[in-house]
Order: sequence, then structure tokens, then C-alpha cells
Amino acid sequence: MGNAFGMIPGLEPDEWSNDACRGYAIMAMEDCGFSKKDIRRVVGQLYEVFDLNSVEDAKEKYLSSPY
Repeated sequence: MGNAFGMIPGLEPDEWSNDACRGYAIMAMEDCGFSKKDIRRVVGQLYEVFDLNSVEDAKEKYLSSPY
């Protein structure tokens, strides 16, 4: 039987969360040398972005971005 969720085997949907995303963002920003002040600003903005946009909105933004 195939993976019904179209995800990586073993990665169940409930393992993903907004907090996990914030954690990834914090790790990336720390690795890039962002200041604590800038990290706090981005993490704070993520709360609003998560509230106002769907997962599909975020996916489309990423796929159409130059990054």
C-alpha cells in the first residue's frame, strides 16, 4: 500500500506543526548569523503569517519565489 499522504514514509501529518516550522526558521537564521533581535522579529511575524495564510498559500509563495 502506498503512502496516502504523499509524504516521506514515517512522517505522519501530525508530526508537522507551526512550532516545528518556527524551530526550523530559528535554526536557519542562527546558522546564517542573524541577530537575536531579527530572529525575534521574524518569529513574531510568523504568528501573523500562519494565522492569515493557508499551507497551500505558503507552498505557492515558495514555488513562485526566486528563493
